[in-house]
Amino acid sequence: MELTRTQALALLQKYNKEPFHILHALTVEGVMRWFAQDQGFDAEIDFWGLCGLLHDVDFEVYPEEHCRKAPELLAEVNASEEMVHAICSHGYGLCSDVEPVHQMEKILFAVDELTGLIGAAARMRPSKSVMDMEVSSLKKKFKDKKFAAGCSRDVILGGAEKLGWTIEETMEKTILAMRSCEESIQKEMAALGL
Repeated sequence: MELTRTQALALLQKYNKEPFHILHALTVEGVMRWFAQDQGFDAEIDFWGLCGLLHDVDFEVYPEEHCRKAPELLAEVNASEEMVHAICSHGYGLCSDVEPVHQMEKILFAVDELTGLIGAAARMRPSKSVMDMEVSSLKKKFKDKKFAAGCSRDVILGGAEKLGWTIEETMEKTILAMRSCEESIQKEMAALGL
């Protein structure tokens, strides 16, 4: 039976209470859905989105076992082997030895940290939005190692390299992806009371 978004969101909320973590999950979900279309995987949009939504399912409760605890939690909703592989692969080289192989896995690996950096940069803007963000201003933040220090520049660069994209191209696409879902995420966060 196909995993539904309702089931996926319930699993996410079972193990994640921090609004920041829910926001990040919704953001990566929206970004992955945009990339599925951008990359010509229209038939897999829901799958890409659910992988984005659940990629950090184990992080809040089991930070020391991130990507290693995920398969156990994902089993609760009978997640497919493909989904488990994709989710575990986003921590490759950090907390997982599962390598991103599929285009979707490489994108998830690349955008996970990058959405965090873009989100932090957006919160610093007068608009508090990605709608008016440009790659040039994001690159300045990227070069400032003190800004959003928790967002690994090496992972972002490595992710772009895996995809064969320049860092500018990766940033530009991810900003566009975040623009596509910013409003709907704000509405959903409000609906969830977060």
